[in-house]
Amino acid sequence: MLVVVALGILGWHGLVVWGGYPPFILPGPAVVGRKFLSVWADGTLLRHAQVTLVEVALGLALGLGLAFVLGYFLGKHRIVERLAAPYIVASQSVPIVAVAPLLVIWFGSGLTSKVLVCALITFFPTLVSTIVGVRNVDEDLRDLMRSLRAGPWQTFWLLELPAALPVIFGGLKLSVILSLVGAVVGEFAGADVGLGFLINLARGVLDTPLMFVAVLSLIAIAQALYLVVAWFETMLLRWQR
Repeated sequence: MLVVVALGILGWHGLVVWGGYPPFILPGPAVVGRKFLSVWADGTLLRHAQVTLVEVALGLALGLGLAFVLGYFLGKHRIVERLAAPYIVASQSVPIVAVAPLLVIWFGSGLTSKVLVCALITFFPTLVSTIVGVRNVDEDLRDLMRSLRAGPWQTFWLLELPAALPVIFGGLKLSVILSLVGAVVGEFAGADVGLGFLINLARGVLDTPLMFVAVLSLIAIAQALYLVVAWFETMLLRWQR
């Protein structure tokens, strides 16, 4: 991993030197590093990153919570799923960049609109993976649970949830990455703080090194979120090995 990062930085530096690009077009790693240290030291980066992380956390809690509940219900009731599918697909066919400005108009440029954008963009992958996961539960195992007089809660906790988790985690990994996209799109639509706002600000003043710092920070956060989900997957699915 470190070797890949080092090779990427060397390639980046070589491209800047070879092309002779000025910093406002393509800053070198050293320039971006100095800008990172500057905005980290004065607290600018941390303040904006904290706001984006709060938006992501609340958006994930709302979007994933609704996706799990609705996905489990639709996975258990195929007729309801067929009736609801056209509306769910239609809601996802509208680009989030078109919805975000409307949410800012309706709910203001504060935290609420950003959380809703994150929830909308993270909802569908987890919903689909939950439906598929619940439907993939072996019917023979369901019959076994009924023969043992297991209640609905016991069936869910001891059979359906463990059996569906491998598929659910696939959608969850995608959702946590998309949550950052939703936060940035919401901040682009209207905000005065956050990493998306920082990118907009840097673009307005042609501070390309600051844009690189914000973008690389988003990449680092996305990697961290993905690794957290992967760690939970490893812990919760140890029984498979």
